[in-house]
Order: sequence, then C-alpha cells, then structure tokens
Amino acid sequence: MGTRASAVGVGLAVIALFEVSCGDHTRTDDPRGTLEPGPSVGNEVPSNTPPVPSEDAGTPSTPPPAGGPGDAGTPPDAGEPQSAGPWPVDAVLDYTQAFGVGTPQSVGVDEGLNLWLLDGNRIGVLRPGDTAPTWTTGVGQARQPFGRDSLAIGSTVICGGEAGRAYVGYRAAEMRRAEGISQRTYIPGPNEPYYTPERYAEYQKGDLDAVRLQPDGTVALEEHIWRTTGASNAGKQIGIHNTNDFHYEEDRSILNCARVTRGRHRGDLYVTTNHGVTRIQGLTYNSHRHPGWYLVTQNPDGSRDESLQCPPMYGLGLARNGDVLVANEQMLGVLVPSDKLEEWDREFTWEGPTPWTFKGFNEVLNGQASDDYWRAFEQSTSGRYYLGSAEFGVWAMTPRSRSAGNWSKLAGLPTERILSLKATDDGALYIGTEGAGLWRLEADGKTLAQVGQVPGQRVLQLVYEPTVTPSMLLVLTERGLTVLRGP
Repeated sequence: MGTRASAVGVGLAVIALFEVSCGDHTRTDDPRGTLEPGPSVGNEVPSNTPPVPSEDAGTPSTPPPAGGPGDAGTPPDAGEPQSAGPWPVDAVLDYTQAFGVGTPQSVGVDEGLNLWLLDGNRIGVLRPGDTAPTWTTGVGQARQPFGRDSLAIGSTVICGGEAGRAYVGYRAAEMRRAEGISQRTYIPGPNEPYYTPERYAEYQKGDLDAVRLQPDGTVALEEHIWRTTGASNAGKQIGIHNTNDFHYEEDRSILNCARVTRGRHRGDLYVTTNHGVTRIQGLTYNSHRHPGWYLVTQNPDGSRDESLQCPPMYGLGLARNGDVLVANEQMLGVLVPSDKLEEWDREFTWEGPTPWTFKGFNEVLNGQASDDYWRAFEQSTSGRYYLGSAEFGVWAMTPRSRSAGNWSKLAGLPTERILSLKATDDGALYIGTEGAGLWRLEADGKTLAQVGQVPGQRVLQLVYEPTVTPSMLLVLTERGLTVLRGP
C-alpha cells in the first residue's frame, strides 16, 4: 500500500512512496474534499512518450501442456447444480484436521473440484479421493528464491481454472527509473532507444503462472501467462503487460483472483493487480481496466499538471448476472464484460462493448483522494452491493446514479478491519475479519451473527463453489481451511 503524502506550497506537491505503483502516477490525501471522478482510461499510453516501433519476436508455436490433467476430475454440469460432488457434505468440516491441508495462504477450486493450496514457494493439490494433499515445490516463478532481484518477491494467490489447471499469482518489486526514460513502467524492446537486457528482463518478474496437475498428484508449469490480444504484443513471451502497447509494464503484482462459475462466461478468470483488473481465457489475457481518475494540481507558475490515480486493486467480485465488481484503494466500479476477450480493455466509460454501469467512490467515508483500503466487493441476491475495508468496516451501497451511491455502514461488528466478503445463494453475506473471525449477515441485511464453528480469528480468503448441492464455502484462516456446505 502507498504511504500517504502531504500538500505543501502552492497547490499540491505529491510524493509517492509505493510498494507497487500505478506507472508513474501518484496519489495523495485531500482534507476530506470531494473531487469529481475523471474519465476512466483503461489501457492508457502517456502522451509525453513518443510511440516507438515495436520489435517482432515472431510467433512461437503453442507448447503442449507440461503433462496431461491426470486425475483432473470431471467438470460439473454447466447448468444448475446436479449433485453433491466428491467432497463430504458435513455442514461444517475442518479440512486442516480431516485432510491435513495445513495453513496455506490461499486456496482455490478448479472445474474438476480439485482443491488447490498455495503456501509460499509450494503448491498443493487435494484431489477427490485423496486423504492428504500432494505438495510440489519450486514451480514456475518460484523456481528461484524469492527476492527483489529474482522472478518474484513472493507468491500471492491461487485460483482454479479448467479441470486440472490452476493459476498462481506473484508479486514483483516496483520498477526503478532508467536513464532517458520518463515513465517508470516503460521498457524499450531490442533495437529501440535505451534498450538494455537488464530492463527488458523486468518483464519476466511477478505476474501469473498456469500450472497443471500431473497423474501422480504433483504440479508442473504449463505456461507463464504471456499470450494476449494486442497486435504490438504478438509473439513476445514477456508476461502480463499492457495489451494495447507492450512497452508498458504496469501489471506486475497479482493481488486477487476469481473464476467465473456460471453463466455464458463460465471458466473466465479475472485477476486484480497493482494497477487494474485483467481478464483471462485459458492461456490468453487482455489487460487491463480500472476506475481511475485524474488529480489536477496547480503549479506556482500557473500551469496545471494531471496525474492518473489508479492505486492497487484488491477488491474483486462477480455478480450473479456476470458483472465484474472491482475496487481499488480509492474507487470502485461495476463492469459488464462482452463475449469477446479482445474488447475487455476498450474504454468508453459508459458506452462501448465493456461499459461501466457504476464508477465512483464512497463520498460519505472519505474524499476522492483518500484511501478507503477496499479489500472485498460483493453483491447479494437482493441486489445490494457490499464493500469491505481493511480500516473502515463494511459498507452497503445502492447506486443513485452512474457515479454516486447511497452508502450506509454496517453496525454490529466488533472490528473495523475486514479482509474478505462473500455473497451466497441463500441471500447471506459472509464477512471475514482481521481479528474477530467469520460473521454472517442474513438476507434481511440486518441480522448479524458470528460463525463460531470456524476456527481462527483472521479470515484470509472466502471462496464460493455453487456448482454442487449443497454449495461449498471455503473459509481460509490463520488456523487452516474449513468448508461450509449449503450457504
């Protein structure tokens, strides 16, 4: 997260001290002032950098997977849930005790109902019928020791994909400026001005691995995600970067992920990053979208500067109708995805193939330039939106226009520190706190109670699998994994 800056002199002087950055864009607090959101720009190319001819590395042939799906399991029917699936149907079951899954940092479920576990530099898989997970160490970006100058400074999240596949996210350090280059995230290609092999190697850091389950239960790298829909990116095996222009390496750290479990886009994956939200189909991505806004500062000489504000994005949810719900530290938005992956990054704000139906901020809580520390964004079956903040509790919101909402804070929780939310098919909202365990808000939006059967006080992640009956809610805490059936 960023370190807050102060305003000095005439207008605003902005100092940026971020662990992960939004290109060269900066952000600051305002004294609870309200600034109108500017137009969102999606895949922006800074206007002060001249276009550079792209180098074509050719298009390599598609490599085969690093092994077949093995015991990948059978994907559930694409329609309504038909069966209980292969896992126990106990209303509450501690998988750390029952299956020895330990205390992973992230958990996911693939279409074959394999359970995926992430713990630092190792990946575990618990297949239907297994009594314990099988662990594999040193796959993909974790094949080198974690560190600033390595392929990653650490792993972040894991999400299931098609049967036998998972996606593993990593964090990369902020890029340093290079001589002659004004934009921190700009990387020249071979035969271009200021090209260096060291800077070009930055493309390989962080990002996302696709991994495959092997017949013996171990995991192998399928591919470090690099295929995208942009013309300038063709054939360049350089990880996730801006789809519209490969020179801009703005998505370096994966912060959250979610697989679409129903509807016509079932199987799509969304990942949020230090910059925005990226959409993935199989091994191909389109990056990125974000609810950005422009901070205008007045300089002593009378000139004005504009800087795009796009803080790290942790909040990610999927509405029942397929809308994509995203929230960064300052803003939130609701996107309607089209059927075409190549249209994901086409930004026309309220129009176009992938429009925002809402893009704004919580003006009741903070001014536009103040961090709200959103960590989760969900929509209940009632249609009401809920956002969880790492510092300011849970907020309910119903839009009153495309950029403003009616906001109310949820009362009754013992802490303001929220790490996760999940809306379930029975109309409830599950609330994962930092320090006070798991809570359930009933469909009436008023009745609130702690879920005492789940061990642990720090709810790291909530994953919902509605394709089985009873449905599965995976609750990951510092004490391990517990699964609730039937929410």
